[in-house]
Formats: sequence, structure tokens, C-alpha cells
Amino acid sequence: MSASVSRTATVISMSARDLASLAWRNLAYVRVARSEDVGFFCPDAPLLAPGRDVFVLYGADGNPIFVTDTRESAIANAENEDLEALSLH
Repeated sequence: MSASVSRTATVISMSARDLASLAWRNLAYVRVARSEDVGFFCPDAPLLAPGRDVFVLYGADGNPIFVTDTRESAIANAENEDLEALSLH
């Protein structure tokens, strides 16, 4: 005797950013940026002297959280915010 099983799947559409915020909301990453570029992706940041490398802590959703002059400071800020900073290569 064989039985037929009917299964209905629900498909939910969401952006990669939405998925990241749900799945990895406690993860963060640090990237190097040029000080003169900070205003483009973080308009609330104060104007920085041009020509310097800065370190930006981003949430898993890609939103900048913190800008600083050292990687160590960015990672410490992640820890203070209960985030796990990942290394991207």
C-alpha cells in the first residue's frame, strides 16, 4: 500500500540584508576605509582629516556602527556592543 503525502511549502521573499539581520544580528566585521570616504557611507560622522586609514565596524547587515583609528578599538567596540567581530579576507 502506498500513501501520497501532500506538502505545502511557504516561500518567503527577503533581501540579503534582511536575512543577515535575522540570522547574524550578533556578528560584525571590520574594514579599512580612507578617512575622506567616511562621509559617503556614514553621513553623521564628523569630518575627518583626509589621507588616513580608519577602521569601520559594520553590522552583519552592512550598516556602519563605529569609526576609529585602530582595528583594536573597533574590535573592542564590537565586544562592548555584544557583537562578535569576524575577520574578512
